[in-house]
Amino acid sequence: MEQTHGTPARASGRSARADRAGGTRELILTVAERLFAERGVFAVSNRQISEAAGQGNNAAVGYHFGTKTDLLRAIVRRHGERTDTLRVAMLDEIGDSTDVRDWVSCLVRPGTRHLAELGAPTWYARFVVQLMTDPQLRDIVVDETFGPSLERTVDGLNRCLPELPLPVRLERGDMARHLQLHMLAERERALAEGTHTARPTWAEYETGMIDALIGLWLAPVTP
Repeated sequence: MEQTHGTPARASGRSARADRAGGTRELILTVAERLFAERGVFAVSNRQISEAAGQGNNAAVGYHFGTKTDLLRAIVRRHGERTDTLRVAMLDEIGDSTDVRDWVSCLVRPGTRHLAELGAPTWYARFVVQLMTDPQLRDIVVDETFGPSLERTVDGLNRCLPELPLPVRLERGDMARHLQLHMLAERERALAEGTHTARPTWAEYETGMIDALIGLWLAPVTP
């Protein structure tokens, strides 16, 4: 009987500890993302993150995540999962479209809609652009975000551009990626600082970006 009565209490205690640990992990992820975005990935230590997250143990980041690289990967994964869900839904809607706009929209809208969902201020765009421009950190983003939905989107776009030579297609893919990453980071920074933005909403902003990227992809090729 003692074991029967004690089991629910022990289970409840384990559940409470798991909830606290989960809450602490989420807090650390949020604080780390903000500090990395505002100060730079290499300028912020795990100790500073632990202190900013109100953790009495300065080794809290290491306890919950391991290395700094593991922490960076966890931040990317947290956002990548939601972005992937949004992209999959869009892909289901467009099917086998032959319209370049549909496929470019699948590249752009999942990211902008996710940022819009988060509300202002956000920090992820400024965080991820640092990773993508650093040769040591870029693979983290690629590993965590380039899955089946993104591969399907790129393949769909390529099918709409059969006349575009492969070297030009690769070159414009790099251009499009850099434009998207840096422009999202610039808008996010402006919103966080309360400065002027060219378009008032993320929905309007993504439309402008899609227009520009379509122009990039369909621009004539000089022989």
